Amino acid sequence: MQTTPKAYGYAGLIAVLGLVALLIGLVIMLLLPEIRLAAWAILALGILLLAVAFILNFRQVSSAVAGRRGRFSAGTTVMTSIFIGIILLANALSIGAYKRFDLSMLAQFTLADQTKDILGKLSAPVEALGFFGTTDPYGTNGYATSLLNEYKKYTDKLTVRTIDPDAHPEEARKYGITEYGTIAFESQSRRRLVPAQSIAEGAEYAFTSAILEVTGTVQKKVYFLIGHDERDINSTSSNGFSSVREGLRTDLYQVETLSLLTSADIPQDAAVLVIAAPQKALSSREIATIMVYLASGGQALILADPDPPPGLDILIAPWLVTIESGTVIDPTSYVAPKKTIPSVVAERDVFGLPITYFPGAAAIIPQEKIPQGLQVLALVKTTKDSWVEKDFDPVKESTFDAGKDLLGPFPLGVLIAAQSSAGTEGKLTRLAVIGDSDFASNEHFRNGNNSDLFLNSVNWLAEEAQLITIRRQVLPFRRLVPNEFILKFIPYSSIGVLPLLVLITGVVIWWRRR
Repeated sequence: MQTTPKAYGYAGLIAVLGLVALLIGLVIMLLLPEIRLAAWAILALGILLLAVAFILNFRQVSSAVAGRRGRFSAGTTVMTSIFIGIILLANALSIGAYKRFDLSMLAQFTLADQTKDILGKLSAPVEALGFFGTTDPYGTNGYATSLLNEYKKYTDKLTVRTIDPDAHPEEARKYGITEYGTIAFESQSRRRLVPAQSIAEGAEYAFTSAILEVTGTVQKKVYFLIGHDERDINSTSSNGFSSVREGLRTDLYQVETLSLLTSADIPQDAAVLVIAAPQKALSSREIATIMVYLASGGQALILADPDPPPGLDILIAPWLVTIESGTVIDPTSYVAPKKTIPSVVAERDVFGLPITYFPGAAAIIPQEKIPQGLQVLALVKTTKDSWVEKDFDPVKESTFDAGKDLLGPFPLGVLIAAQSSAGTEGKLTRLAVIGDSDFASNEHFRNGNNSDLFLNSVNWLAEEAQLITIRRQVLPFRRLVPNEFILKFIPYSSIGVLPLLVLITGVVIWWRRR
């Protein structure tokens, strides 16, 4: 059969139409997956048109392929087609099933492990209704929807719907919606509204807390004692503890304050009581209330700066530990350039944290003989070259005075566990005492592993062993914490390494040319 020139023209036109159909089908497949069936039909049409063009122009194609240049071109075309086909097939498969990897340094696009664990254990269905308007100037609605879709990947119990309150005002009235961007979580006749402001401040905590509430799961509460100029959990200043509050909220605790000047007892729902470096002495009635709480199997975290006011030593005395007066100096392990800031590495940390540091710490000294039934474990320890400076002066250089100062090593913090002595059989009293509060302030909380030390201590007290870990950092700012060796290496390397590299490069080039 001889193909006419007119047939060649038709074949070329059909081939072009086939390629156009393939391109349109691929674009629809990627951009409009909801009409994927139509996209497959267009792709099939494109393949059919290319096949017809090949049949009409068979003789010219076969002669071109049979030649030497044709064989080379055909091989290249086949290899290229196979490569493109593999890429297209992988993308087509990934549309229906894919796995996302968060490779960012801060893991900013990954749900916390606690949230994943809660979602995996959901037994009752939960519905999230987003009451979003038509406009979203700050992107809050889109962010909330994206986050809820991420939640759905870890449970089949969560359903998500969006409702326009302007188009369906009766639904907005039914759920008590008063502002755009509110999300209503509902399960088993329980309901919790999450306003747009809470989403902007901390959406994951707000969503997970709402799911816990509507499914009837009780969150543990951490109370911070107030009334004695303690660290302020609402203060965002460098000395404040707002970062501590957010860290506890991320671990899904409820955080509240407690004044024993106005309250007669410590609430029964207290998982942990935190006494964060009071600057004024506790009253005898407050001390007695806390002592009763601890004797009944309570849990408390006590932070004490050097030379604390009276009261804290009375609280910890029954567990045979004391707060040594003076400031700790550790000349062989400190955060440069200040030798008054001792650092602790993993070998001297019971949690195995890479590095924590304490900007002005007191030593917590347990008695040498601990009776049976009482466990006292060093949380973080100094080196053998450390000492307690009794007459510490931040202006003067600190030197060890053998006749006055106390030579280390010694703990900067301890964990205490003992059987309760108030008739609560099987319940343990748990106590953590750390001789510094600055390490958990906003200025230092996110540096090194200081946040992990504080949060892990709270989790140990609350018996949340699965939360004791090194957490992902959530703030983009991270401070370098250098020791003495690193501090010396930085200027020496910046001065000497670059000229040395230039010299070596010059020698290599000279040798090759020679």
